[in-house]
Amino acid sequence: MLKRALFFSTPFCLSLRDGQMIIHTKEAPDERRSVPIEDIGVVVLEHQQTTVTLPLLNALSDHNVAVVFCDGSRMPNAMLLNLDSNRTQGENYRAQAEAGEPLKKGLWRQIVEAKIRNQAALLHKLGRDGDRLKPCYTNVRSGDADNREGVAAKIYWSELFGPEFVRRREGGAPNGLLNYGYTILRAAVARSLMGSGLLPAFGIFHRNRYNAFPLADDVMEPYRPYVDEIVHRLHVVEGCSELTREVKGELLRVLFADTRFARVQRPLDVGLTVTTASLAGCFAGDRKRIVYPLLE
Repeated sequence: MLKRALFFSTPFCLSLRDGQMIIHTKEAPDERRSVPIEDIGVVVLEHQQTTVTLPLLNALSDHNVAVVFCDGSRMPNAMLLNLDSNRTQGENYRAQAEAGEPLKKGLWRQIVEAKIRNQAALLHKLGRDGDRLKPCYTNVRSGDADNREGVAAKIYWSELFGPEFVRRREGGAPNGLLNYGYTILRAAVARSLMGSGLLPAFGIFHRNRYNAFPLADDVMEPYRPYVDEIVHRLHVVEGCSELTREVKGELLRVLFADTRFARVQRPLDVGLTVTTASLAGCFAGDRKRIVYPLLE
């Protein structure tokens, strides 16, 4: 089921009543809207004067909703995730923790290959030279031992935004748009991992001691081009460089982007559950490949 993504950039009051999120303002407390909790997948709380009740937060957590809290600069800063969102969670955690290096290196090879294939597909879609990436995704070794991902990135960013563009978190436009879109995607991936009984803290490749969600960073890699496509349209086609309310709303819509698998097409937020469930199967020894969509 496709879940809704809610974005609060003004000071709303949010509470719970009869399984519904109740939304109103202090100025008009009698003018209320409601959204069923079971229909919500992601909530972004941006305005610093937004008020949220504890019963609502618990209800959102119980339904595995990714709640994203923004800081004073209106940038995503923290997430609320359920700690008990899957019936076989303990068993899945053990399989994940006991995964050996050969399995992890094999999984990382698959992730890197899928990421570069989607980068090439996006370049083709935009009329750029995606064939330049073919040697990268056809020669990925176990664990990406010779850093095909890094080689592909240099080509990809140059083709996508021009030879002068450098991808850095603190870099110039459109880096800010990319950062915001990736944070939304990361929250949705973490939510999906928890729903599949996996612990986002146990990464495959990413292992920064200060990173609480390295597995989300691993799994989201092949999905990044879906964000890149939106940012390309916003920045290159429409000339947007600032994170306005409208731009943030457009980036949030990445969760509804069409993703095509072998036989079916699903919204990205639903497609993530296909991917994370297949990863859980890999850790359990029930399957050998992670299922990723191919960008079209």
